[in-house]
Amino acid sequence: MNNILETVELLKSKGLTVGFAESLTGGLISSSIVNVPGASAVFKGSIVSYTNSVKIGVLGVEEAVIASHTEVSEECAMQMASGARKVLGTDLAVSVTGIAGPDGDLPGKPVGTVYMGVAFGDTVKGMRFNFSGDRQSVRQQTADMAFRIILELLGAQDG
Repeated sequence: MNNILETVELLKSKGLTVGFAESLTGGLISSSIVNVPGASAVFKGSIVSYTNSVKIGVLGVEEAVIASHTEVSEECAMQMASGARKVLGTDLAVSVTGIAGPDGDLPGKPVGTVYMGVAFGDTVKGMRFNFSGDRQSVRQQTADMAFRIILELLGAQDG
């Protein structure tokens, strides 16, 4: 909870808003931030894009990206983040897509593979993580990492 509270306070101090596009976490990141009193000053909303049809239809992920890279990819995560930022009208958007398990692994992408996208300013970047543990553990590690990434990104803006 400490990283979440710190994230809300840092966003407030910088006058920034945030939103999320969540797949494997199914709203866990959003639920975590709204547990913080005053989060409404910085959190605009979230899109739970558990299916490809929502990733494509709501977030604007290109069908070709999913066809060539799958929905569990850096390319998909980056487009999810860009789409969320646009749809939600936020300064910053974070997306997550991955395989929480216990099954569903893809070639080269075992259970615990998670891709995160971040859209902030003119920058969109993606990253890959490999978490271990059961389904709930992978989902929780993903949510925790989302807040760590926001803190690192915004902390780097001070320099």
